[in-house]
Amino acid sequence: MGTTAVRAQLAHVVWIGGGSGSGKSTVARRLAEQDRMHLYSTDEAMSRHADRLSTAQAPLLAAFKMMDMDQRWCHRSPQQMLRTFHWFAGEGFDLIVEDLLALPREPVIVEGFRLLPRLVAPLSAAGRSVWLLPTPEFRRKAFASRGSLWQIAGRTSSPELALANLLERDRLFTEQLSAEVEATGLSAIDVDVELTTEELTTQVRQTLQ
Repeated sequence: MGTTAVRAQLAHVVWIGGGSGSGKSTVARRLAEQDRMHLYSTDEAMSRHADRLSTAQAPLLAAFKMMDMDQRWCHRSPQQMLRTFHWFAGEGFDLIVEDLLALPREPVIVEGFRLLPRLVAPLSAAGRSVWLLPTPEFRRKAFASRGSLWQIAGRTSSPELALANLLERDRLFTEQLSAEVEATGLSAIDVDVELTTEELTTQVRQTLQ
């Protein structure tokens, strides 16, 4: 099926992407409940998709699986982490599309950091997608409030270093998303600590209408 045909098949889908800790899952869940839409979380599909991808299909994922926690988060620079993180590179995005095509043709909200603007742009009509771009302060506050700030870093031999690397990698990823959104002419919302969940939800709804 060509891109034009897939785009037509996904006309009922709205897309909410963004950096980690930007509030996209919370906002998507609220909108899905309020508007009685089906919610598809790309995070929840990660493990299932990772099991399906071969080394040839996802070489970065295969390399990541071979590393221990220190190799992943302590022994490499944030820039290298960004360049080689499989989901940030778009590996497995075709499986997201496959899942969406298999859903009933009813309104769907799909959310997650795996929704890269350059990959979504050919599949989304104007006003059907938005990216949430958190400030570093918002991201750290969000992780701390969830109790997940040390979830990954705490499993390494140097938690402070690993956390600093992770936060910097995610900052760089948000910058990358911002550049892609601008290049593709799609919509984005800057998310900082002064923005409440209600205000963010309202902004997302207005952007998607």
